[in-house]
Amino acid sequence: MSAEKQRLRDTNWKNWGPYVSNRQWGNVREDYSSNGDAWNFASHDAAESYAYRWGEEGIAGISDVKQLFCFAFSFWNKKDKIVKERFFGLSNPEGNHGEDIKEIFYYLDNTPTHSYMKMVYKYPINAFPYDKIRSENAKRSNKEPEYEIIDTGIFDQNEYFDIFIEYAKADHNDILVRITVCNRSTFNAPLLIAPTIWFRNNWKWGYNTYKAQLNAVNDGTIDINHDSISIKKFYSRNNNTKSVFCDNETNNPKLYGTPFSGNTYFKDGINDYIVHGTNTINPEKTGTKASFLLDETIEGGASKTFDFRLSPNDLDEPFDQFDEIFAQKIEEANEFYNEIQSDVVDDDEKNVQRQAFAGLLWNKQFYHYNVGKWLKGDPNFDAPRDFNNYVRNTEWNHMHNKDIISMPDKWEYPWYATWDLAFHCVPFSIIDAEFAKGQLLLLTKEWYMHPNGQLPAYEWNLSDVNPPVHAWSCFRVFKIDEKQNGKPDLLFLEKVFQKLLLNFTWWVNRKDKNGKNIFGGGFLGLDNIGAFDRNMVLKDGQHLEQADGTSWMAMYALNMMRIAMELAQYYQVYEDMAIKFFEHYLYIAEAMENLGEGTKGLWNEEDGFFYDVLQLGNGNSVSLRLRSIVGLIPMFAVEIVDHKLLENMPNFTARMEWILKNKPELTKLVSHWDEEGQGRKHLMSILRKNRLTKVLSRMLDEKEFLSTYGIRAMSKVYEENPFIFSVHGTENVVYYTPAESDSRMFGGNSNWRGPIWFPINFLIVESLQRFHYYYGNSLKVEFPTGSGDKRNLDEVAQNISNRLCSIFLKDEHGQRPFNGGNPKFNYDENFRDYITFFEYFHGDNGRGVGASHQTGWTATVAKLMKPRLM
Repeated sequence: MSAEKQRLRDTNWKNWGPYVSNRQWGNVREDYSSNGDAWNFASHDAAESYAYRWGEEGIAGISDVKQLFCFAFSFWNKKDKIVKERFFGLSNPEGNHGEDIKEIFYYLDNTPTHSYMKMVYKYPINAFPYDKIRSENAKRSNKEPEYEIIDTGIFDQNEYFDIFIEYAKADHNDILVRITVCNRSTFNAPLLIAPTIWFRNNWKWGYNTYKAQLNAVNDGTIDINHDSISIKKFYSRNNNTKSVFCDNETNNPKLYGTPFSGNTYFKDGINDYIVHGTNTINPEKTGTKASFLLDETIEGGASKTFDFRLSPNDLDEPFDQFDEIFAQKIEEANEFYNEIQSDVVDDDEKNVQRQAFAGLLWNKQFYHYNVGKWLKGDPNFDAPRDFNNYVRNTEWNHMHNKDIISMPDKWEYPWYATWDLAFHCVPFSIIDAEFAKGQLLLLTKEWYMHPNGQLPAYEWNLSDVNPPVHAWSCFRVFKIDEKQNGKPDLLFLEKVFQKLLLNFTWWVNRKDKNGKNIFGGGFLGLDNIGAFDRNMVLKDGQHLEQADGTSWMAMYALNMMRIAMELAQYYQVYEDMAIKFFEHYLYIAEAMENLGEGTKGLWNEEDGFFYDVLQLGNGNSVSLRLRSIVGLIPMFAVEIVDHKLLENMPNFTARMEWILKNKPELTKLVSHWDEEGQGRKHLMSILRKNRLTKVLSRMLDEKEFLSTYGIRAMSKVYEENPFIFSVHGTENVVYYTPAESDSRMFGGNSNWRGPIWFPINFLIVESLQRFHYYYGNSLKVEFPTGSGDKRNLDEVAQNISNRLCSIFLKDEHGQRPFNGGNPKFNYDENFRDYITFFEYFHGDNGRGVGASHQTGWTATVAKLMKPRLM
C-alpha cells in the first residue's frame, strides 16, 4: 500500500489543506446591504481593507479545517498600485459575459491528504492592467468575446514571473512551504515576496472576545498564539527576511469616512506600508496579520527558491531535512498516482488526468454560512434587511454550513452547488472515496437539507431547483468504492437512501403541478436553455410541462429503485421500497406519453424527439419544438437489472409479473423490460428501441448535436434559422450560440444554447454504455448520422468519450483545443503542458468558455481517461 493510501486512513492528515477561497468578496455571505447588491457591497477594490465575516481569500491559501488560521502568498512587482494579495477579476455587472477572473494560474499537483501540493501563478513584471481590462470589457457587448489578460499583450515578450508554489507536510500539523520564482524575461526584475499569516476575524461580531496574537521572535521567526491552533511557529529560511504586523480589521476610515480612533493597524496596513511607505504597521511587531517581506531581484532567465515552515514545534534547525522531506513527498505523490493511472497508457493523458485531480483537490474550500445569523445580523453589527422587498434565503433559516466542501471554482463559484457536487464526487471517488461519500452525505444532513426535504441549490438562491442527480451520484460512488475496497459500504448507502426518500417526496409534492407525474421546476440548472425564462410565472393558467424535469424524475425513480434493490440483497425490508420506485417510474413513463385528454405528449413522433409542452389556459397545448438537450435527457432514465438480483427478490418479481398481466397500459409504453437481454438482463427505460434510435439519429448528426468535441447543448440547425416563439406578447428568438451567451437571462456567463458541457456528456456516455450492456451488437446505429457506418452503442459511447478527452489533448498540430488556437498557450514551453478545466466548451472548436478553473464537473474527464479505442 502506498504511503498516501496509508495516510488516508488517518483523518488528521486533512487538518490543513487548500481550504482558503480565491474570492471571498462579491458573494452572498458577505452581503449586508439593504438591497442585496452582493457584488458591490464587498468589492475587489474594497477587499484589501475589509475584514470578512464568513471566510477568507488568498493566493494558494491554506488553512485549518475551521479556518481559524490562514496562510497565503502576496507579491509586488514594484509597479502595481496594490500588492497582489488576491486574484483579480470582474464582477458580474462589469463583465460583458458576467463575472470573470483575469489571471493566469494552473493547479499542477495535489494529493488527497494534501501531503504534497503544487501550483504555478504567472505574475506580470510590468504593471498589472487593471484599468485596461475593466474599460475594454465595459465597451464590449454580449455578442463579443471576453477581453482576457492574455489579450492585453502583457505576456507577449515573456515579461513575467512563473511563481511555483509547493507544500509538503512533514506531519499532520507540520507544513513545509517552497516557492520558486522564475524570471521569464531577459532582464533583471524586482519582486517583493510576502508570505502572510492571519487569523480569521471571530472577535468583533459580538459572540466572543477571544483574540489570538502573532508576535515577532526574530527576523526569521513569528510566534503563533492561538488556543485552538496546533501550529505555533512560522519560520523563514532566508537571511534578508523582515517581519511586519497589522490587524485583520476593517479600515473604516478609508472605506466609510469614519474618524480614526485608537492605534488600530488595519487589514490593509501591510499593503499601504509596502506600496506607499506609510506608517501603517505595528512597531511593536504584534497583531492578527503578519508577513515576512523578502525584497528580491530575480535575474533575467534565472530562478530563485525561498523556503518557509509552519510548525507546531520550537525548532533549533527548522530547515534541517527540508529538501529530503520535499523530495520524499513528491516521490510518494508519484507513487500514489502511478497506481491510480496504471491503466492509462499515453503520457499526455496522464498529465491531463493528474491535473484534473489536482484541480479537484485545490478547489476544496472552507464554507461557512449560518443563514439565521446572516439574516438577522450580529450583536455588534445589524443587518439592514428590507424584508418587505426581496431578501435572499429567508426560507432557509435552519441552515448552518461550516465544513470543507468541494467548490465548482474557488473564484467564479466559491460556493457549493448541489448538482455540481454530485458530479465532483464521481472523479473524487477514484482518489478519495471517503471524501466523496462524506460530501454526498453532508448535503443530506438536517442542517443542510430543508425540513421539507429540499436539497439546497446554491447561496444566491438556496430554493432554486437543480436536477435531482444526488441518488445517481451516491450509487455511482458506492459502486466505485466497492470495487476499490472489495466490500460494499452499506451504511453509507442506507444513510443516503433514507434522506433521499424525503427529497424524492419533496419533488413529488412540490414539483408535480397537477399530480399527474409530470414535473417542472423551472430553472433546473439549465441556464438559458429555453425560449424564455422557465422560472417565469405564466398568465391565464398557462404552465410549462418540462421534458427534462420529468425525465430527471424518471431517472431519480430508477436510481432509488436500484439502490433499494442493492440494499434488498442484504436486508429484505428494502424490497418493498424497490417495488414502490419501480411503479413510480412506470407512472412517470406513462405520463410522458399522455399528458391528459386533448393535450400533446412530450414525445413528438413527427420529429422523433422530446420537447417541453406549454399548457394553455383553454385546455389546449403547444409543443415547443426547440431541439436541445432537454430532449436528450430522457435517455438518462435507463437501468439494467441482472436476473440474479431478481432471484433474491421474489416479492419484487411477483409484483413485476402482476403489473405485466394486469396493467398493460404501464408496460406497453416503455422498453420491454420483461424480455431478457444479453446474459439474462432486464431493461427499464423510457426510450424503447425505435424511439431510442430516432433520438440518436438527431444526437449523432453533425448538422445538429454531434460536434468534433462531444455533444452540443442545442442543435446547430438554429445557427442560421433561429427558433422563434411568442409568450405574453414578447417574441423570443433562440439562436445556436456555441460559446459565450448572447443573453443575460440567468447571469452573464450562463449559456446552454450550443456549448459542450461535461456533466451532460458524461451522462450521455454512461447511458449509451447501459443500453449497450442490454442490447449488445443487436443494436447498431449510423454514426455519424448519414455516414452509412454502423456502430454498436458502446463504440458510439467510446467515440464521444474520445471527443471529450480531445478537448484537452494535443492534436496532430500540437494544439490543445481548449486553448482556442492561442499560439502562446499551445506552443510556448512554459504554457503548453498546463491545463485549465473550463466550465463549458465551444460547440464547434472546443475552446474553453466560462469559469476557467471549474475542475469540478469538468474533472469527470479524469474518469474518461483510460485505454481508449478510436
